[in-house]
Amino acid sequence: MNAVVSSLKPERKFGVVVVGVGRAGSVRMRDLQNPHASSAFLNLIGFVSRRDLKCIDEVLQISLEDALSSQEVEVAYICSESTSHEDYIRQFLNAGKHILVEYPMTLSRAAAQDLWELAEQKAGPLEEEQFGFPAFSGISRLTWLVSLFGELSLVSAILEERKEDQYMKMTVCLETENKRPLTWIEEKGPGLKRNRHLSFHFKSGSLENMPDVGVNKNIFLKDQNVFVQKLLGQFSEKELAVEKKRILHCLWLAEEIQKCCC
Repeated sequence: MNAVVSSLKPERKFGVVVVGVGRAGSVRMRDLQNPHASSAFLNLIGFVSRRDLKCIDEVLQISLEDALSSQEVEVAYICSESTSHEDYIRQFLNAGKHILVEYPMTLSRAAAQDLWELAEQKAGPLEEEQFGFPAFSGISRLTWLVSLFGELSLVSAILEERKEDQYMKMTVCLETENKRPLTWIEEKGPGLKRNRHLSFHFKSGSLENMPDVGVNKNIFLKDQNVFVQKLLGQFSEKELAVEKKRILHCLWLAEEIQKCCC
């Protein structure tokens, strides 16, 4: 992707507004201001926030109404809390803007399907980039599993909570299309680090640790690169359809897991 973007010189820049300036929004603004290959195609116009911040690193705060109505703004990065994603996406799509949104796109498959159809009507890319129920807050891990093993079906799901200890453990048993078992455990609590533990069992043996391929740095920048590739029309219709199917499948799985645990 970087090679594709780097080989092109921008004929014009897409005006961008960042909605929400927490951790994700702040990183997005930093990447837009730094000299990256994909940033050369983007121009940070301003940011939208419920807080009265006036200016951040010389970037001006603008109102939501101005961001929606401005002809200069062509792209919206939705980096607000996940419960507000659907409303912001709908408003910006109706205003004819392209959208990059953090995980999860919405908190239901039906809403995501509706927004995707709206995006297709408006002819603009909708890119999903993470609190709520753990199946949704952990949907990046669920998406990763689907990317590795293909579409999955739900066998069972159990949620254990000890609110007095601020502890939560969700155990999900899944099955691959060829009936192979897969277990996903999401555990949160005081003192627990954000680690990923893997255990794969094959006929020929087991794998308890993935090979060390280095730290996954600049994950926000990487999906900005993909987003710019879409803006430039470098993704085929087939690739976009595969991505849509995968995301909707993951949201459906998350909903089924939530039903099982309630």
